[in-house]
Amino acid sequence: MSEITTPLIVKPGNDHDYINNTSEDGNSWLKKVLDWEEAKNQILFSLPMILTNVAYYSIPLVSVMFAGHLGEVELAAANLANSWATVTGLSFMVGQSGALETLCGQGFGAKLYRMLGIYLQASCWISIFFSILISILWLFTEPILVLLQQDPQISKMAALYIKYLIPGLFAYGLLNNVLRFLQTQSIVSPLVFCSLFPLILHIGITYVLVRWTSLGFVGAPLAVSISLWISIFLLAGYVLFNARFKETWQGFSLESFNHVFVSLKLALPSAAMVCLEYWAFELLVLLAGILPNSEITTSLIAMCVNTEAIAYMFTYGLSAAASTRVSNELGAKNISRAKNAMGVSLKLSVILALAVVVALGFGHNIWAGFFSDSLVIINKYASMTPFLMISIILDSIQGVLSGVARGCGWQHLAVYINLAMFYLIGMPVAVALAFLLKLYAKGLWIGLICGLSCQTGSLLLLVYLNKWTQVELNGNNHFDNKILV
Repeated sequence: MSEITTPLIVKPGNDHDYINNTSEDGNSWLKKVLDWEEAKNQILFSLPMILTNVAYYSIPLVSVMFAGHLGEVELAAANLANSWATVTGLSFMVGQSGALETLCGQGFGAKLYRMLGIYLQASCWISIFFSILISILWLFTEPILVLLQQDPQISKMAALYIKYLIPGLFAYGLLNNVLRFLQTQSIVSPLVFCSLFPLILHIGITYVLVRWTSLGFVGAPLAVSISLWISIFLLAGYVLFNARFKETWQGFSLESFNHVFVSLKLALPSAAMVCLEYWAFELLVLLAGILPNSEITTSLIAMCVNTEAIAYMFTYGLSAAASTRVSNELGAKNISRAKNAMGVSLKLSVILALAVVVALGFGHNIWAGFFSDSLVIINKYASMTPFLMISIILDSIQGVLSGVARGCGWQHLAVYINLAMFYLIGMPVAVALAFLLKLYAKGLWIGLICGLSCQTGSLLLLVYLNKWTQVELNGNNHFDNKILV
């Protein structure tokens, strides 16, 4: 029970013990700069989460690569389908599972272990419901893409590709829920195997379906669906047959339906948090397509967006650590520990971001060479690098702050911040600088930086000025916030 009754990455204790320990250690300037024990634990937590995130991100990417080797049209269709799937479905599934970071995280800290399994089931019902709705949308992919002025032939092939991704959408929603269930209990090491093994297997499956069967192009998305279902079966089997979860998973229960509405009130804002920011980046690519010299500008902005996304994968681990640590400590009513964990996460995010931007600053030409052989694009990317470095630092900080917001149950407030900062400030500034002042690609990215700056500043104000709260987790069929400080 020692594994179950205390968060795995903290020492047992309460706020009183923590305050006494920090006051006794107050003469150490190193302790004042950074809580090294907390930092070490968060790093050990973050590394498996980073590897897991990269592995699951790579599964659909591998299929796009295999499809791309069949021809230029197949490459364009696979990329278009993958982007459409991410914008309309996959990002939503990642976001809606964020409700469990609040409910399961605080429930674990409050030692309401049985409720973790109930909330997991409720979130899975929500995922299945929205997967059905999104699947219906995906069936109309071709006319929608044609309406958006995409090439008819490419749109038809993209629609065929995404049709075979529909089974994977259901698996992806369930997968993210189980990931959050494990994450909030600080059980992250097994996730590395449960993600890397399906990725390795996926490479073989995709090769066989695309190269050795008559499926060809449609074999690529079918392989994604197969691999995602393998992933969920691995994780589900781990939870169902491991005695470690005898307290947090007590079998399927109809009680979970009573908590669907509770979860939904957090799931929808959580999904909106993720989607609003992701759509802002995609909107930049669309805007680049109507600028002068659109082929080069679109490629340039797409390279910057991909670089930002890859850099954020490293921050994702710290974001998950911040969410888990804050929610666990809030559930246990340890406010000082929760705030200390947030401070450590923020410091680590800055250190990590600086390491990434230094590497990018010295190796931007090498990195750009992975995307294009064109010297024109490589040189233009070099001119964008200083702006990209600023946005990566800001994105790293806001990623941790967003994790804190999920841990505290402030998703509804974060949605308003993301909506206002990106779409009332960031995008208008980007349009004005790019089109009116003719700064083009730089103008678009400076507008994004303005949005990220305002978002980061607003989230900082939220976490430092707002009262820290605990979600009501007594098993009743309602949602409430209980003021702790």
